[in-house]
Amino acid sequence: MIRFRTLQLTFSIALFAALAVSGQSVSGQAAAPAAQATAPPAAPVVLKGKLERIKVHGKSLVGNLLKESESPDVSVYLPPSYLTDRTRRFPVVYLLHGYTGTDLSYFGTNPQRLLHVVADRVFTSGAAKEMILVMPNCMNAFGGCMYSNSPTTGFWEDYVADDLVAYMDKNYRTIPRREARGLGGHSMGGYGTFKIAMKRPDVFSAIYALSSCCLNEGNVRPGRGGQPSAAESITSIEEARGNRGAQGSLARAAAWAPNPENPPFYLDLPTKSGEVVPAVAVKYAANSPVAMLDQFVPNLKKYTAIAIDIGLQDTLLASNQVMVARLKRFGVPHTFETYEGDHGNKVMQRLEEKVVPFFAQHLAFK
Repeated sequence: MIRFRTLQLTFSIALFAALAVSGQSVSGQAAAPAAQATAPPAAPVVLKGKLERIKVHGKSLVGNLLKESESPDVSVYLPPSYLTDRTRRFPVVYLLHGYTGTDLSYFGTNPQRLLHVVADRVFTSGAAKEMILVMPNCMNAFGGCMYSNSPTTGFWEDYVADDLVAYMDKNYRTIPRREARGLGGHSMGGYGTFKIAMKRPDVFSAIYALSSCCLNEGNVRPGRGGQPSAAESITSIEEARGNRGAQGSLARAAAWAPNPENPPFYLDLPTKSGEVVPAVAVKYAANSPVAMLDQFVPNLKKYTAIAIDIGLQDTLLASNQVMVARLKRFGVPHTFETYEGDHGNKVMQRLEEKVVPFFAQHLAFK
């Protein structure tokens, strides 16, 4: 693997409060300074760990038909002791972001989504043992790779489980064993967590899926009133970006029903002129974790721990409950937790209070 130049993000992330703008009188003269109510800037948050954003080449992504990057950006958070104890090795948690997001959705500058700051707080408080956190950027022309193997978008299952893990083990002080690797994600990332976990228990030992999307995609339905879907009329990437529903349909089709002989998008949609295309519908079922589960029961039973959670107001609750029922039916040990919340309003709280401590409990530290 080729190591790319590391882009080190600053240790200090300043979070400034907005300054009040002084008012103007009706005559256009400045109002009296005493009327201002300017809040002082917030104190900068100083990381004790370290955040890097690197590029990691993947042979699994080479030659993808959409010509997406073969060396995606990857955010890497290194805990405080990584910097002070040069002999110590750490377990790694691989995290997968949601649809239309990127790694910077969690490791960027949004004050509501600073996972590196959350991790720093958890680790320095002693609430959880220190781990390395890794998140690849799987954004593409259709809003997300679905973490699936596809010649159209790239073989992302293999990229995460093979290319990215191998790179981390070679270039960082990891504990290079499955017992020291966890996999988790939110929404599309929760879907990717299940799909990759089913196939790669040789790589990961514990998984946590938050508010997973796309778990029960095996039942493709015809268009409403027999009408063509919005995706059928899309002819360019620009058009797709302007239609969220169509873009999502194209993202799933590119991941689950690739077709190298069908340019410009190199995919087959599951409906045509409002009617289901059976040959494509079966491909969707083959990529649906609910439908796939019975084939991979022995693999799932190899995991030390499987955790699932979702908000009670999340529109994806029903499909997650179906997945949980299937896990119970086949005797796959797991925990399932619901909470008051919708699809995104408590994600960071769950990561801090549930996800990071979960992996600290279930991964190997030696």
